Amino acid sequence: MSTVIKVENISKQYRLGQTGTGSIAHDVNRAWYRIRGKEDPYLKIGETNDRASKGSSDYVWALRDINFDVKQGEVLGIIGRNGAGKSTLLKILSRTTSPTIGEIKIKGRVASLLEVGTGFHPELTGRENIFLNGAILGMTKKEIKSKFDEIVDFAGVERYIDTPVKRYSSGMYVRLAFGVAAHLEPEILIVDEVLAVGDAEFQKKALGKMKDVSGKEGRTVLFVSHNMQSIGALTAHCLLMNNGLIENNGKTSDIIQQYYKTNFHGNIEYSNNEISDSIPTITSVVLMTSHPNNVQEINHKLRVIIKINVPRPIKNAAISFQIFNSQNDPVIHILNLNSELNFCNQSGVYELESVIPKLRLYPDDYYLVVHFADSFSKKKFQTLERVCPFEVKVFDEVRDYYWNKNNAIYVEENFWKINHLNFYEKN
Repeated sequence: MSTVIKVENISKQYRLGQTGTGSIAHDVNRAWYRIRGKEDPYLKIGETNDRASKGSSDYVWALRDINFDVKQGEVLGIIGRNGAGKSTLLKILSRTTSPTIGEIKIKGRVASLLEVGTGFHPELTGRENIFLNGAILGMTKKEIKSKFDEIVDFAGVERYIDTPVKRYSSGMYVRLAFGVAAHLEPEILIVDEVLAVGDAEFQKKALGKMKDVSGKEGRTVLFVSHNMQSIGALTAHCLLMNNGLIENNGKTSDIIQQYYKTNFHGNIEYSNNEISDSIPTITSVVLMTSHPNNVQEINHKLRVIIKINVPRPIKNAAISFQIFNSQNDPVIHILNLNSELNFCNQSGVYELESVIPKLRLYPDDYYLVVHFADSFSKKKFQTLERVCPFEVKVFDEVRDYYWNKNNAIYVEENFWKINHLNFYEKN
């Protein structure tokens, strides 16, 4: 397939504090150098865009030496922490700002959905903004009319279509803006994190539409999101950005793994500082998921570390925990009752670790309930309710019919053996 976006050595520098170069003569001279393809004569040595350090320069590189190509029909994901340069890159690709250095070659019409509010005139009605955006894309009035009902139906704003968009809620605004961008047939669709404003139903519709745009219609999509499940479901190729640089460029699943490893720590913790001198208590519970942000990937290791304070010896101490799903149903119960470890026969502080080698629960939201008791007398010392919430996800392509949580709660490990027993002869 042909290349529709080619980014060569793009860099974007901003001046901190005051803007401008100080005089009209400087601005004119800078424009003249740019027209002739020469380096900006007033370009200063800037620093990397690292928010964690104060820095000493008045200039900062929001982007630095960005290079990549996008093929026709490709869906490219762009991820990175806040301030990594993702939105600045999309603004340059959308031509709402220009690069300081470098060149972009784009083949085809571009529709972009950046932060809430871009692309619409607040005083115009929803209807007027649809026609305005279509005209900007170079479409005729007849072409826009043919798509009008589709856009309004997708956005669900029929009742408010003749109301100025300044009176829309942020969710209505985004639904209509996405409907316009996706249905007015641009060759390239650029979508920033604005989908997070919409509800779950709209996000599902929007992701489905982006799949159709690229898969069925052969158009190109650039998608920025902090939702790794959406990135994993929609894209096969991904950029990882950090401090204005492209840190890696490759297969989406590999890039997501790198993003998690370099940006977060996957611990979810409950802690209790009130330690009794007479009653055994749970002082902390740490859930170590396979990914950060309380995310556990299916078929990966899950660890639960429980720390207890034992002011006096307990002959038959028992620690257990349950995992409950979003419907508040218990789906797993892990016990140490049959363990030969008599771990509380002396007073002190104990740490217990339970390892589930491959958690095979269906994608859903879960939480823990932790119990501490004497198994002989059946006396309960403590029960922790609804601690350490986490989410189980699948990072391969998500098929709703396959991973629907209404189908089951658990995936059992199994092996298939297939024998071809007979061949049918052709007549």
